[in-house]
Parts: sequence; C-alpha cells; structure tokens
Amino acid sequence: MGPLFSQPTATEIITKADQLTRGLTQHGTQSMTVVRPDWQREMLFEFWSEGADKAFIQVLEPARHKGTTFLKIGREMWQYVPRINRVIKIPPSMMMQSWMGSDFTNDDLVKESSIVHDYEHELLRTDTLHGDSTWVLRLTAKPDAPVTWAHLVEWIRLGDYVPMRAEYYSERGELIRTLIFEDIREFGDRSIPARMVLEEKKKPGHQTILQIRDVTFNEKIPPGTFTQQNLRRN
Repeated sequence: MGPLFSQPTATEIITKADQLTRGLTQHGTQSMTVVRPDWQREMLFEFWSEGADKAFIQVLEPARHKGTTFLKIGREMWQYVPRINRVIKIPPSMMMQSWMGSDFTNDDLVKESSIVHDYEHELLRTDTLHGDSTWVLRLTAKPDAPVTWAHLVEWIRLGDYVPMRAEYYSERGELIRTLIFEDIREFGDRSIPARMVLEEKKKPGHQTILQIRDVTFNEKIPPGTFTQQNLRRN
C-alpha cells in the first residue's frame, strides 16, 4: 500500500502559509507596542492590502503621529508626514530602516520582499513546538534577490499552515532576531496568529508586539485606496 497522503513540497508549504496570512485582500486595525528596558509606547494603525504588491497604512494613535500614512506599490514606497505636509519617497536603501521607531522595518510592515519569490525553500524536518506538530523549513535568499536576510528558519504548523516561529540570520550565519506567532484566532474563514512578538537577539529587553484588533480578508478595497492622492487622506 502507498502512503495515505503525499507530503507537500517546501515551496507549497511556504506559499500556503503566505496565502493564509495575506489573503487576496486585507483590511483591519493593529496595535503595536514598542518595548525597551526602561520604557514602552503603543501605536494604533489601520491597514489595507491587495495581494503582495499593494499596501496602505494610516496611523491613528498616538496623537502626534495621527494621519501619518504609508503607501506601497510594487517595490516603491511613500510616506506622508502631516506636521510638515510632505510626501516623502522611501528609497530601497531605507526599506530595512526601523518603522516608526519599532523593531519592525519598513519592509516588514508592507511585506516588500516576498518569502515565496525571493528565497529558495528547503524542508529540514518535522518538529514539535508548544505541543503542535510543525514543519521546519530553511529559506535561503536567491543570489539577486533584494533582501537583507541571508536565510530564515520557519516553523509552520502541520495541516493548517499556521506560522508559529521565524528566525532571521545574517550573511555570517548569526541569529539576529526571532518572530514568535501567538494567540491563534478565527478571523472570517481562517485561523491565524493575532499576536506577533519580534525580539532582537543582540539587544536584550528590546521587543515589538504587533496585535491584530480586527481584520477582514478577500473583500473589495475601495477604489483610490492605493494612490499617492490618498496619502493626504485627512
């Protein structure tokens, strides 16, 4: 007798996990808590995305940053800063800069690089993480890919493709940061992590917590959302 099911390939696993958390479209609100050894602060923002190529973010809180917006189309990104009433083009060299003083980068927030297309995928093994069976995969950057991380190791839950953990490594093979996925909840037709904790390995006490307040998938995004004119939406 043959096996009851065939094992998906590494690329199939990564693609399904990406589709699960991205959807065809997204619209929702998230809070972000930046934690430092002697202080912490919180932000709230609304976000829209369409596939892997379009994203729009509007900061709602705190008051001093309210109305700040970000637009990503393809590999281009712009920011509107209300206090100086200017739209600023964010060059590719700044995609790995901190987003709003957090441990997340501009690239992280708008998913400018693609784990599906910019990396080679290898299934290393299966493992148990917090009582769940997971696939463990290595993602190695393609030679000409516009990415910073030389490779990633990801834990993805067997069967439903929910991401559980990701580790980010430099070209020298150093572990730079870890992203932990928690608080798996149902949002519409899917279960996804509602909480993501990013920890900087070389900066003890530094972490950023991203919490989904609400999100809807695969609903039509209003026309004009992903335009430079919309940056000055207030």
